[in-house]
Amino acid sequence: MFESNASTDHQACQALMRGGSKTFFAASRLLPQRVRGPAIALYAFCRVADDAIDLSEDRNAALAGLHDRLKCIYAGRPQAYESDRALAAVVRKFSLPLPLLTALLEGFQWDAEGRRYETIEDLQAYGARVAGSVGAMMAVIMRTRSEAALARACDLGVAMQLTNIARDVGEDARFGRLYLPMQWMREAGLEPQSWLQQPVFDERLAQVVRRLLAAADQLYERAELGIAALPRDCRPAIRAAGLVYAEIGRELERAGLDSVNRRAVVAGSRKLWLVLRAGSAVWSSSAASQTQLPPLEANRFLVRAAVEPQGAQGRCAPRRTLAQRAQWSAELFERLSVRDQQRAFAQVRRHLPLGQ
Repeated sequence: MFESNASTDHQACQALMRGGSKTFFAASRLLPQRVRGPAIALYAFCRVADDAIDLSEDRNAALAGLHDRLKCIYAGRPQAYESDRALAAVVRKFSLPLPLLTALLEGFQWDAEGRRYETIEDLQAYGARVAGSVGAMMAVIMRTRSEAALARACDLGVAMQLTNIARDVGEDARFGRLYLPMQWMREAGLEPQSWLQQPVFDERLAQVVRRLLAAADQLYERAELGIAALPRDCRPAIRAAGLVYAEIGRELERAGLDSVNRRAVVAGSRKLWLVLRAGSAVWSSSAASQTQLPPLEANRFLVRAAVEPQGAQGRCAPRRTLAQRAQWSAELFERLSVRDQQRAFAQVRRHLPLGQ
């Protein structure tokens, strides 16, 4: 087992969070402490992993190193990094499924490869890995592992990633990266490679960004349905994160959808108002019944990985319908009755004289 100063590790992870996502930091303040600490540890590892890839001269070597670090974390022997020790404690406490973290690293690998995306479905598959996985992990540390709640948590992660992509079109292009669906670019009259060589904003690009924000908004709406399935004390933080990220899209729209020449930023006062709005919202428990939309196809593998309780053999009991459970119960009682009869018969036989 690993040696860890939990307080020191937490402080180091919190410092990473402050220097990273301001949206996450603001929303996390609304989380109860039992969730906030693990969430900070999770975020810190994700941030460290992302930086390890982005800042490395050999991205393949950096990825291999991250996979080794994950192996050590799941073996209970994390390497000497505060983020790794903090994540190991989260893995142990919540039985965090390994496939969720390996999905995240797979998304980073796609970045390292410079992969591009032909369709919105292809882009959603990328979003599932780099952001849907985080949504699923957040649900796990909130002790929420129903299929419906996990599906909505992954929706929120992918929605946020699509918003990021819409916001960062110009910044990504200047680094030679292109995430916009190339099919949509061609339909708007843009040839992706030619545009990347000379990225400019015009109405054609605005059309693509508009479609991307619309796709994100559909997922924000789906994610909203799942908030009532979360523990009551976690709902304001998750709704705040969704509202603030969706507002980035509204800022983009107010700027004419130009994310090449400027970067949309939500003003601090507006962000505070949205956080307060999220904190004062009320959800009825009956709203949880509205979460039965199927998972986004790109997120299905994440939901499957997270919904199954991780037992000693990593397996779970099959889920049954009410009729199946009733039949199973009847068969169980029948088996118990037969077993009791056999035991009674054996008891009688032991008291009979030989030969009878």
